[in-house]
Amino acid sequence: MSDFIYTDEPNSHIARRRAILKDHPQVKELVGPYPLTALYIALLVSLHLITAYFIKDLSWILIFGFSYLYGAFISHALYVMIHECTHNLVFKGSFANKIMGLVCDIPLVIPSAMGFRKYHMIHHKHLGEYSYDPDITSKLEGNLVGNGPIRKCIWLMFFFLSQGLRPIKVKYYNPLNIWTASNVVFNLVINILVYIYIGPKAFAYLALSTAFGLGLHPLGGRWIQEHFITKEGQETYSYYGILNWLTFNMGYHNEHHDLMNIPWKNLPKLKAMAPSYYDGLKSYNSWTKVLLNFIFNPKLDSFSRIVHPDNHPTKTP
Repeated sequence: MSDFIYTDEPNSHIARRRAILKDHPQVKELVGPYPLTALYIALLVSLHLITAYFIKDLSWILIFGFSYLYGAFISHALYVMIHECTHNLVFKGSFANKIMGLVCDIPLVIPSAMGFRKYHMIHHKHLGEYSYDPDITSKLEGNLVGNGPIRKCIWLMFFFLSQGLRPIKVKYYNPLNIWTASNVVFNLVINILVYIYIGPKAFAYLALSTAFGLGLHPLGGRWIQEHFITKEGQETYSYYGILNWLTFNMGYHNEHHDLMNIPWKNLPKLKAMAPSYYDGLKSYNSWTKVLLNFIFNPKLDSFSRIVHPDNHPTKTP
């Protein structure tokens, strides 16, 4: 049995955010919504549905191939867009961003936008706190996964289930509200319509694309890259490889946690404006290498995370 890496220190982003704002106040110009993101969302949703229509009569082998080699990238990109909506970085105001989050969910099969919106913000507020950070696995799950390559592969293959069940571990916060309930109903209706009017293989393509985009895939290296410890004392890691072009700069994770109100378009600009705060940090250029290292390195498992003392919430968000 393993355990987490415990520290009494606050997460590193708090001090770095203050220092960056003091030394480089011009970064405040990067903050704010980027409405053009809505166009990208519309294009991605349309492309996914059009593809599902045109491949609906292919063999099951080709459906699997299209899902893994092509569809996974669209699904993953839409999850990045949900992330932008979560931070209200598409339009001003939460209502419009919630609607755009639901639009992102149209071809993703799994109702994700509203649940992610709630629990991702908890992740930012309680980064590294075992009882409240939904990004940290439970000790039970961590012990089930272990540090062997086969069980790690299975865990990554079904990572979407792990993420979906994380709220069970998070204390104090209520996962249900009118938006999350509406999200479930909305996706259920969309799924039924796709299955009936486009076909079961089209539905399977969308479902498999989502599962692959969140799991055992080069894109899955992102989940390991962000907070799994490979350098002592460093809590968060960025990825600066070519796949940022297909994932809307999602690899800029240190930058995002430092100033989470900067849209995807401007995250590279933040790094360029404050290079002294990022050049010395360990980063990655290959999600595939990150993924393979996690799978085959017995020193890495789901306990390879820094955990801070719980900061009990004063009210439910």
